[in-house]
Amino acid sequence: MRRRVKITGIGPVTPAGIGREAFFRGINEPVSRVRAITRFDPAAGAFIGAEVLDFDLKHYAPEENPKRLSRHTQFGLAAAILALQDAGITPFDLNGLNPVVVTGTSIMDMDKIGRGIETVIKRGTRYSQAANIIYETSTVNIAAKIAKRLQVSARMVTVQTSCCSGMDAIGQAAELIATGQANLALAGGSECPLAYYPMLGFNASELSPMSDELPEKACRPFDLWRTTGVLGEGACIFVLEPDNSPREPLAWIAGHGFANDNDGLTGAGLTEAIQAALANACRRPEEVGYINAWGPGHRVIDRGESYALGQVFGRRLAEIPVTSIKGAVGTALGASGPVQLASTVLSIMHSLLPPTINWENPDPTCPLHLSNQKRRVSVKVALVNTHGLAGSNSALVIEQ
Repeated sequence: MRRRVKITGIGPVTPAGIGREAFFRGINEPVSRVRAITRFDPAAGAFIGAEVLDFDLKHYAPEENPKRLSRHTQFGLAAAILALQDAGITPFDLNGLNPVVVTGTSIMDMDKIGRGIETVIKRGTRYSQAANIIYETSTVNIAAKIAKRLQVSARMVTVQTSCCSGMDAIGQAAELIATGQANLALAGGSECPLAYYPMLGFNASELSPMSDELPEKACRPFDLWRTTGVLGEGACIFVLEPDNSPREPLAWIAGHGFANDNDGLTGAGLTEAIQAALANACRRPEEVGYINAWGPGHRVIDRGESYALGQVFGRRLAEIPVTSIKGAVGTALGASGPVQLASTVLSIMHSLLPPTINWENPDPTCPLHLSNQKRRVSVKVALVNTHGLAGSNSALVIEQ
């Protein structure tokens, strides 16, 4: 007998705000958080991104030493603490719940790794801190720190499916709850790609802008004049529980689906992922009232997602409200899906959809029901999409 899975706590750490209230307020403002990043060598080119400003781990875990933890680990730990607080759960409440921690992260802490390599090159191998770097920069350390924080025995899993990592982590955690393998899960994603070496790679691959001119206008999801995506950073962790837990649901996770782009077309597997998520939710396409799209602002990826949505929803696609929050907070790789989910859950709760920042000129190849203004819409069933550079795709169906 499968159990229904509910979200009882949300912990966002994003450029739009930290914590549930601040994030919901920020994501509905007509503001882009993308800025020029000036701490890198200007000779290497222009760097822009959406940073989490004024973040201090000491505000959430004063006993931790931030200098020893990678930034993505700090984000994930703070997000988990916020999620537990949002759900009203104490360490004592976790006894007997067989909790599990499932996190998704796309890349290791390349900043610490790069600086470690530079130190060895300049000063010699005796200055190497390889043991610490290997442990601290690992993606699994995020889940490990969260699990240790719970003060009870907790299993942990780390998912790495490119930009779908966080979304797939939530899907896997929901399955563990639904099948009775755990009675509480902390699940989501954390990412910090705004470091010198990852950004050099993204710039070289034309996956982020080569200019820092008007950075707040650089990310233009689904707009006719869009060019490429913009990197962001952050985390979002959720508390998931079965339907018989004593806490009230913020929303229900109804279905998860994932698929690859097997035919080589960007986003082609998203059609199958959405269909699987709907089937698992026992929902028909005509029941979906809102879509929180991946929409990174990349010319090819946005068009591929629009095509996939057209394959699933047909003519009705023009009637379904769609938003992309990437113009506001950029693409935080594996953390983007969880941040989108947080936005979607809060949209359902408050009947308020965030604006698609910088969408101004409709693209005929992206015939979606978009708006650069927030919208009052009552939603009972919503879809959240993610797409990864390796050809991965993931979708979640959320219910009121």
